Amino acid sequence: MTIGIVGLGLMGGSLGLALKESMQDIRIVGFDNNPEHCKEALAGGLVDEIVDFEAIKKCDVIILAIPVEGVISALKSLEDVGPETTIIDLGSTKAKIVRECPPAIRQNFVAAHPMAGREKFGPSAAVPDLYRGQIVVLCDLEENALLHSDRAIEIFEALGMYIVYMKATEHDRHAAYISHMPHAVSFALANSVMQQEDPKSILALAAGGFRDMSRIAKSSPLMWSDIFLQNADNVIEAIESFQKELQKAKELVQDRDEAALQEWMRSANELHKIL
Repeated sequence: MTIGIVGLGLMGGSLGLALKESMQDIRIVGFDNNPEHCKEALAGGLVDEIVDFEAIKKCDVIILAIPVEGVISALKSLEDVGPETTIIDLGSTKAKIVRECPPAIRQNFVAAHPMAGREKFGPSAAVPDLYRGQIVVLCDLEENALLHSDRAIEIFEALGMYIVYMKATEHDRHAAYISHMPHAVSFALANSVMQQEDPKSILALAAGGFRDMSRIAKSSPLMWSDIFLQNADNVIEAIESFQKELQKAKELVQDRDEAALQEWMRSANELHKIL
């Protein structure tokens, strides 16, 4: 089986490494618009060969590991693939991608979101165990031909992932709260501190809490601005919900209401009983 990976950054590169370790009798080819990414991916053994986009169309499986707007554009360019070609995307939003997938290849296209990642990006950030033990959400599989949904399940199970099934719209709302909004908070935290503090002071005083909360502010602006805009309504709702809680904390501090402040914090502690 030949697997073509479009996008050779963290997600695509890690996928190439993981597939080589977990599946037999496969050949992995890659395509990326960035020539440096292509060189790094080939030199690092993330793929077996770099090919052009037309050659990608001839693969048995095509995996789109690119920003979400790029996925939509790529799907339109893949409208002429054969009925036995499986197309899988790894985008962090799903509803718009599913909605705009060309009807001619809707049965081929499996909408997937691996809940995995690192704050680093590019081929040099790729690691073979990025996906193992993580969740992958597969959306609207009832619209896929069985060949393609079965192939996608086989691949993600080979990677050691736990599969969850959802509707695309349901996925996007959940992802806004547990993934997209936390990234917005991290970017906001980093910006607010940088505007107030001398960077040298940050290095001197920043401890575990600040480092943990600001870590994902190192994520790719290209990728995350794309995600925020694609899932705008849900992201706005999540940010507004967070703002209400932050305002509540502010008011409790202003009122010096220690008992209510502790109760507010205890309520938040309940989350980790679920996790």
